[in-house]
Amino acid sequence: MLWNQQLNTVELGWDFYLPVLIFVLFCSLAVPVWAAIGSAAILMLIMSGALPLSLLGESLFDGIDAFALTAIPLFILTGDVLVRTGLSRKFLDVAEALTCWTKGGFGSATVLVCGMFAAISGSDAAGAAAVGRMTIDRLVESGYPRPYACALVAAGACTGILIPPSIAYIIIGLVLGISASTLFLAALIPGLAILVSILVTNVVVNRIYAYEGGDPMTFGEWSGNLLRTLKSGWYAFLVPGIIFYGIFSGRLTPTEAGATAVIVTIIMGFVLGTLKLSDFPAMLIGSAKVNGVILPIIAFSLPLAQALAIMGVPQGFVAAATGVTDDPAMLIVMMILILIAAGCVMETTPNIVILAPILKPLADNIGMNEIQFCIMMITALGVGFITPPLGLNLFVVSGLTGESILKIAARAVPFVFFMLIVVLLIAYIPAISTTLLPDIYK
Repeated sequence: MLWNQQLNTVELGWDFYLPVLIFVLFCSLAVPVWAAIGSAAILMLIMSGALPLSLLGESLFDGIDAFALTAIPLFILTGDVLVRTGLSRKFLDVAEALTCWTKGGFGSATVLVCGMFAAISGSDAAGAAAVGRMTIDRLVESGYPRPYACALVAAGACTGILIPPSIAYIIIGLVLGISASTLFLAALIPGLAILVSILVTNVVVNRIYAYEGGDPMTFGEWSGNLLRTLKSGWYAFLVPGIIFYGIFSGRLTPTEAGATAVIVTIIMGFVLGTLKLSDFPAMLIGSAKVNGVILPIIAFSLPLAQALAIMGVPQGFVAAATGVTDDPAMLIVMMILILIAAGCVMETTPNIVILAPILKPLADNIGMNEIQFCIMMITALGVGFITPPLGLNLFVVSGLTGESILKIAARAVPFVFFMLIVVLLIAYIPAISTTLLPDIYK
């Protein structure tokens, strides 16, 4: 009742509620998200008159007419080339060599390779599929129950949107007018913190259940094996090295770094003999399909965001939330719960373009740094990807392996718990997100 009373202060009626109902209905019927958003946006514009319908075509074009968005297909293509050239397996070899001295070494290697793949592809679903194909069967052979192995890959793949460079940070930067390079730098510590939380969870679970048998290597055996592995696969790390150095040194924009990574990866594939010209059509078509899902969502979301702003929905949400409580700590918890729930049922892109403009005014109202808000939002959405029983990554690995979604969800609970702790730390401690940034952002 309080929610309705607060929204009435901005005179929201059926011109708001009916498009929302249409959007929910279309999503429940498995209509593509871009079509659901587009239908809701057009209906809202017609009913409210918030924006002349004649300007819709211009708004759609403006939504994707941004140089920063060029980085998205480039990072997607880089990840596809890495898989096809076999370079992603070099990441797994190095990760395994790094962790083989510990109990649960291959489980930890799986998490690390998820992080390595994330640092290039910027996509969680792509990471779950690529790493899952390489590791799940080997995890089972190492002694892990299949549902737990699936949950481990699903959790590790969450780093795809959390460790920079990430497609999610490019999109939220575009939506809120923040430099993607700044967000990449801010996300470095939080992304690594999430990765460490998943590693720690796996180590603790492995200690309790002793999934992975065998004796760890001695230091001499470990160091010798690591040196041999690095010697045979060091060149695979040229790609993430170029991306990180180029972006964080300021020498390359994210788009330029993505283009350089694609070229270097293709050249390496030809030199190694693992890539042929005949591979290009399939690679380009696969990357185009992924990109074709993301960009229409962004295009249709701009007129929707404009209509919501004109109708006063963000202000209404702030009024409703602060009407329930004016405690900043509780409002942060409220935002986190909304984001985790949204991450359970929808992909990152629609969540960002719909929720960021609505939640950002509430974050401003309680004095939260805008950079901190962006990092908190993306991280909370990442937790939603493995939150039982609807986490999207759980469905990806379930479809990949045929394992029961409920069994995987049950094994994902410890990962959700530890990742949620990191989200709360990010939300309440600004320094985690701003330590690496210039003073102007703090």
